[in-house]
Amino acid sequence: MCHFGMAKSILITGGARSGKSLFAERSIAKMGGAPTYIATARPQDDEMDVRIAAHKARRGAEWGLVEEPLDLIGALRASDTGPRLVDCLTLWLTNLMLAEADWRAAVDEVAGVLPTLDHPVVFVTNEVGLGIVPANALARRFRDAAGTVNQTIADAADEVFLVVAGQPLKVKPGAA
Repeated sequence: MCHFGMAKSILITGGARSGKSLFAERSIAKMGGAPTYIATARPQDDEMDVRIAAHKARRGAEWGLVEEPLDLIGALRASDTGPRLVDCLTLWLTNLMLAEADWRAAVDEVAGVLPTLDHPVVFVTNEVGLGIVPANALARRFRDAAGTVNQTIADAADEVFLVVAGQPLKVKPGAA
């Protein structure tokens, strides 16, 4: 159980369809308070629309929703009234790169704001560096950038979990 008097940040990583989001939602539910889902996805096709609808239905009506593909700092500050779930950092990075924004500065800003937040935040991200080396330069740049984002947020977070086949493994324990 997280007490709202002190901020708590958690990074949850894993492969595609590993159960990261469900584990994150369950973690937020244990924190109490009115949760907010910060969605970074931009629905671009019918398949993504179906995925987004499934996530919304699973969470239920008690969740607030902030849809913010770029300004994660603004979304975190504006929603600092209860626990937040940011899903996901990988899509956020994609959006920043497509917008040709300074993603390095943005991730450093997110990491830097974590200690100043009053309420917990759980980040979901994809672990993209476990596969083969991509064949093209753009995919390699994205993989490398995602690794930097994940490392930066993991360093700043109180706890880090790796989810494999729906099973969470704590890789960075928080303070006792």
